[in-house]
Amino acid sequence: MSASSVVVGIDVAKAHVDVSVLGAKFDAQRFDNEAEAHSALAAALKPLGVALVVMEATGGYEAVLACALQAAGLPVAVVNPRQARDFAKAMGRLAKTDTIDARMLAEFAATLLRRDDLASLLRPMADSDQQALAALVTRRRQLLSMLLSERQRMQLAIAVVRPSIEAMIEAIRKQLDEVEAQMVSHVQTHFQDLDKLLRSASGIGPVASATLIAELPELGKLNRREIAALVGVAPMANDSGNSRGRRRVQGGRFEIRRVLYMATLTAARHNPAIKAFYNRLKAAGKLTKVALVACMRKLLTTLNAMVKTNKPWDKSLLGA
Repeated sequence: MSASSVVVGIDVAKAHVDVSVLGAKFDAQRFDNEAEAHSALAAALKPLGVALVVMEATGGYEAVLACALQAAGLPVAVVNPRQARDFAKAMGRLAKTDTIDARMLAEFAATLLRRDDLASLLRPMADSDQQALAALVTRRRQLLSMLLSERQRMQLAIAVVRPSIEAMIEAIRKQLDEVEAQMVSHVQTHFQDLDKLLRSASGIGPVASATLIAELPELGKLNRREIAALVGVAPMANDSGNSRGRRRVQGGRFEIRRVLYMATLTAARHNPAIKAFYNRLKAAGKLTKVALVACMRKLLTTLNAMVKTNKPWDKSLLGA
C-alpha cells in the first residue's frame, strides 16, 4: 500500500483502545482511553499519512478519542458495531479479541476507503457546545426511560411499595423539567439561528430541533439521498433475479428516526405540505406506515435543504 492508503482500526473499550495499522510500519499497540494517551496516539498516527480511521460506536467511550483524532486532522469514521461484525463474519474471522477486532476494523477501513460516498461516512467534529447539547439530549432520553420503567412498576406494585415508586416518579419528573429547561436554554444561547430555522417547519418542536442539532451534525452537508440513508429512512431494494421484494428502511440512527417519526405525526396533521403529501400517498393505496416513512423522508430532506441553503421552511424546497 502507498502512504495515501494507510488505514487504521481502533477497538475501543472503557479503559483502553487497541490500534492496528495497515499500509505503514506500525506495530499493534494498546493505549489508555484518556486524554493524554489520545494525544500520544494522534501524534503517532499523524506522520503516517493516514487516509481513514475506523472505530465502532461504543455508547460514548469512543467520542472523546474521535474528536481528538479529528482535531489532529485525521479522517475518522464511527461505524455501527453490527456492520463491523458482519464484515468480520463475511471475511471468515469468527474469533474475537481486542487485537483481532482492531485488525478487522483496519481491514474494514481499507474497504470503505474505496467507496465513492466515503465523505458521507466521516464523522463531523463536534465542538464543546454541541457535545454539551448531545449530553443533555441523552440525559433527557435516559430520564424518560426511567420514568417509563417506574410507571410500569406502579401497575404491578402492592400498596406497601407504592409510596416509594410515587416518590421516584416525582423526582424523575422534576429532573426531567430541569434538563429540558437546560436543553432549551443551551440551544437558545449557542444555536439560536439554527433552531429558528429548523422550527420554521411545522412539526419540529424544541425537542426535535435540539436532537437534530446535537445528533445529526451532517444535516445540510449531505445530499438528500445521503442524509436519508444516514438516518435510515431510505428504502432499500430487495430484488433477486426476476423477484422484486418489498423495499424496506433499515439501519441508520435510531434515535434520530424516533424523534423524526414523532415530528412527522404532527406535521402530517398540521403542516399543509406534508399533510397533502401524506393524503396523496394514502389515496394511492399506500399503507399507513409506508406513507408515514415517506413523509419522514420528505420532512428530513426538506430540513436538509433548509440548512444547506439557510432558508426557512418553504414548500418549494420539498423537491430539493
